[in-house]
Amino acid sequence: MNICVFCSAADLDERYTRPAREFAELIGKGGHTLVWGGSDSGLMKVMADGVQEVGGRLVGVSVEFLAHKARPGADEMMITRDLAERKAQLLSRADGFVVMVGGSGTLDEATEILELRKHGLHSKPVVLLNTAGFYDGLKQQFQRMEAEGFLPLPLTELVFFAEEGVGAIAYLEEQSGLVPPGAGG
Repeated sequence: MNICVFCSAADLDERYTRPAREFAELIGKGGHTLVWGGSDSGLMKVMADGVQEVGGRLVGVSVEFLAHKARPGADEMMITRDLAERKAQLLSRADGFVVMVGGSGTLDEATEILELRKHGLHSKPVVLLNTAGFYDGLKQQFQRMEAEGFLPLPLTELVFFAEEGVGAIAYLEEQSGLVPPGAGG
C-alpha cells in the first residue's frame, strides 16, 4: 500500500519523534511505501529514515521552493511547481492518508484531503494520528461540526482518529482490504 503521510518538517522533541519512528518502521516492515512531502528535515526525515532503515520504499513529492530540502536517495522524487500540484500528486499516488503532528501546512493538506473525501472525490481512508493528544481539539471541533449538522456524512466515514501508529496501520490495512475486518493487523 502507498501510505501518504502529512507531517511537519520541523525538528520536534521525543514525544513526537519516537512515535513517528515507530510508525515509520510499521510502514516499512509491512511492505508499504511512504509517500510524503519529500523533505529531509524534521519529522519528515524521521519518517523517511525509519521506513528506509527497515527496507521500505520512499516516494517524495516536493515543491520547487523547497527542492533544496528534498531527500537524496529516495526511491522516487518528484518536484512540483506549486503546493496545489504537490497535493494533487500526493492524492494520486496514495492508497490512504495519515495526518501526523504538524503546523499550518499539514493542516492545509489534511483539510483539503478531507474536503475531497466529504464530496466523494476520493474514497481513500484518512487517519488523524493523535500523538500525545495533539489533535484532541481538532477532534472535538469535528465532533461539534457533526453534531450541529455541518458534515454531510458521519464523522466515522470521513476520518478515523488513532492514538497510536499500530491502530493507524490496522485501520488502513482493513479499509484497503489487506486484512479482513475484525482480524486485526
